[in-house]
Amino acid sequence: MARNVLVDAGFIVALLNGRDEHHLWSVAQVPQFATPWHTCEAVLSEALHLLGSRGLQSMTALIRRKAVFADFNLADSIEPVLRLLQKYSDVPMSLADACLVRMAEVLPDCVLLTTDSDFRVYRRSGRQTVPCVTPD
Repeated sequence: MARNVLVDAGFIVALLNGRDEHHLWSVAQVPQFATPWHTCEAVLSEALHLLGSRGLQSMTALIRRKAVFADFNLADSIEPVLRLLQKYSDVPMSLADACLVRMAEVLPDCVLLTTDSDFRVYRRSGRQTVPCVTPD
């Protein structure tokens, strides 16, 4: 099992929204990937936006329990993140996705829980795939 588990907004939304098409898949991942899960502030912002006010309480609980925490500092990785955004501008890559790819470059033994198939296109450190678990 991976030592560092990363989560994206799609995974968080699917986990907290019972109506999401990937809800059952995301719930099934929880016992397989121990918390705390790593993410970035851009992911938390995106997830809160997508969940809306009805998801605020659940999202707050995840953060307060420290099941998910934003331990990425964009200021420390601004140039690599900007290079990723430029490289994948045709996808297009979001800031949250670029931060997660950068996290996958610097965190050892990591895996990303995601519902976003774009992570199969993105490469870390040039040519390495981003290790991820997806519903597909």
